[in-house]
Amino acid sequence: MQAEKKEWPEAVGKTVDEAKQLILADDVEINVQVLLEGSPTTRDFRINRVRIFHNDKNIVVSVPRRG
Repeated sequence: MQAEKKEWPEAVGKTVDEAKQLILADDVEINVQVLLEGSPTTRDFRINRVRIFHNDKNIVVSVPRRG
């Protein structure tokens, strides 16, 4: 059994759509949230959630991680 992937550094620099496809290719059950960088977030940890932070050009600016 393959270990559960926790982060996607390869998504940085890609478009939001490309990053979302990468993440969902690893686990279709993940709840992907797309947020503008600097957006406020809750502090709760959810293993089935990945947040994608992007800039105003729709480019991923930080490593998406579970939580």
